[in-house]
Amino acid sequence: MPELPEVETVRRGLQPFMEGARIEKVQQNRADLRFPFPENLADKITGKRIEALGRRAKYLTIHLEDDQTLISHLGMSGSYRIESESAENLPGQFIHERSKKSAHDHLIFSLMNDEGQKTNIIYNDPRRFGFLVLAQTSRLDEHPFLEKLGLEPTGNLLSGEWMDQAFAGKKAPLKAALLDQSLIAGLGNIYVCEAMWRTGLSPLRSAGSVTTQGGADPAVADRLATHIREVIADAIAAGGSSLRDYRQADGELGYFQHSFSVYGREGEPCRREGCNGTITRITQSGRSTFWCESCQH
Repeated sequence: MPELPEVETVRRGLQPFMEGARIEKVQQNRADLRFPFPENLADKITGKRIEALGRRAKYLTIHLEDDQTLISHLGMSGSYRIESESAENLPGQFIHERSKKSAHDHLIFSLMNDEGQKTNIIYNDPRRFGFLVLAQTSRLDEHPFLEKLGLEPTGNLLSGEWMDQAFAGKKAPLKAALLDQSLIAGLGNIYVCEAMWRTGLSPLRSAGSVTTQGGADPAVADRLATHIREVIADAIAAGGSSLRDYRQADGELGYFQHSFSVYGREGEPCRREGCNGTITRITQSGRSTFWCESCQH
């Protein structure tokens, strides 16, 4: 499933083509994905101007005029494809073509910008685990999908001081706490593994053990918060991690998977300088955790 950096990469890829454009036509090729499409969706949004593209955790938010927002989740295999005369000029090295089977093109937005340029934005989803719902912009934070989300891991609000308070007294494993979306929104399995490795923290230790209440030096929480922000920033800068079905909006693959230090490297040597350990994979709450027992404590 695409994580925060992948969704942010999609947002940035779509932004030049969608922001400021007007929806001329909506072609809906099926009644539902994971959930039914909003009733009379085409009638409700045709003619509307797209004011902004945003992201909250792993959700893409398409803000329209008249206090309407489309909330989009990519699920396991959802992706957006741009069909525009200028789309071929997007930067980046092309590697592999994404599947463009029309049978999986479930929603097509036909757009026109102020310069008269026409663009089709196509939502393709072979497994149909993604979804798109319509919400009221002014009450977006109250929407059931968004209201319980925690702090975004991309800004300075995610600090050692905040983490020291948020994790105080928590007996759950550190990895479980980091994946708790009500605490930190959008932080997923891949980047939790990478951030814990960078910080040298075991995924098995309790979340409370990294806080001053748990006896840790304040620098521990500071380093963890810093490495979380850095690993997310690195992944966004590299274009996201193209695992399985994920692709950038313009059809290019992301590159961050080439610099994974632990994720997917079971049995391989640890990349930390001076460490002779080997990467191990364990299962926590049904998810794979990759870590080095020699240097993560």
